[in-house]
Amino acid sequence: MNDFNGLNLGLGNLARLSDAKTRSISAENFTGGKGQGGMATEGTGANCARDLGVGWKVSPSVEIEPNATFVMGEIEGSGAIQHIWMTGVPQHWRNLILRMYWDDEEAPSVEVPMCDFFCNGWQERADVNSLPIAVNPAGGFNSYWQMPFRRSARMTMENRNPEKAVLYYQIDYTLTEVPDDAAYFHAQWRRSNPVAYKDVHTILDGVRGKGHYVGVYLAWQVNNTGWWGEGEMKFYMDGDKEHPTICGTGTEDYFGGAWNWEQPPGAYRTYSTAYLGMHQVIKPDGLYRSQQRFGMYRWHVMDPIRFDSDLRVTIQDLGWRSGHRYLPQQSDIASTAFWYQSEPHAPHPPLPDNDAREVV
Repeated sequence: MNDFNGLNLGLGNLARLSDAKTRSISAENFTGGKGQGGMATEGTGANCARDLGVGWKVSPSVEIEPNATFVMGEIEGSGAIQHIWMTGVPQHWRNLILRMYWDDEEAPSVEVPMCDFFCNGWQERADVNSLPIAVNPAGGFNSYWQMPFRRSARMTMENRNPEKAVLYYQIDYTLTEVPDDAAYFHAQWRRSNPVAYKDVHTILDGVRGKGHYVGVYLAWQVNNTGWWGEGEMKFYMDGDKEHPTICGTGTEDYFGGAWNWEQPPGAYRTYSTAYLGMHQVIKPDGLYRSQQRFGMYRWHVMDPIRFDSDLRVTIQDLGWRSGHRYLPQQSDIASTAFWYQSEPHAPHPPLPDNDAREVV
């Protein structure tokens, strides 16, 4: 037995041999079975392949009926998901709900609209060039979050659209031994639309167990004029009540920028880097698109926020008003939080309905 389990990969250990087994699930191999790819006789590409037959892209995607949940993949044994790729049409994205379950749990550890999981919550394609999430032209969603499991893994997609949705996807994973100290991957979506006056947007609350927070994506619509990002990011952990253990200095600061992201003067400068970015600015068009919208991510890959028993994460919605005073804003903020923790986890709050998730 080789000592290297094939996990935690990087350039420094990529040359090492391992007894880990590489597998992949897609619409051409729903089980990930060895030697069972490209065997489909029916599927969304069957008519296109009618002159060529089996093995010629007969089933490149799946169709999910309205209000139906499709099981994208079920894996038995121990191992880790190492890469996920998927795509679909933007108008469906917010109503496609991605869920992940580890080790036969009944409540999902991940429950997020598909587009928000991949930092594209405004349903308008925006490229992302980061380490764990990459979005490439034209709407190719990629995740490199390592997702370990010890007995089983299950991934589903629910279609809450009123019409049929087409999903292209691939789940790349390894079957291998998982170390005792490996925690489980979690993600949760929340929205404040609008943030209540003199209140904060809660990114995460009710987390119970030992783990570490590894990042957030925000889809932020500003509903007032002027600079809007003075709010502080706050982390309340392990019994913190009124005051947090970690408090930031401002919104653009937390996402690795400075001075309103204004470069050159009078213009926002977008960026997408390995661990942080403000990668999307959607501007008013002078007619029906009246508000500015932003997309931002911050990955705590090199600086995870560790907690022993509980975690709550908030961000202030703060701008400027007359007299050089702060303005408590009422923005539309949707957040996706990412973290690892031991199981069992506290149930996620109920996901809002279609109207409450809608991009309008």
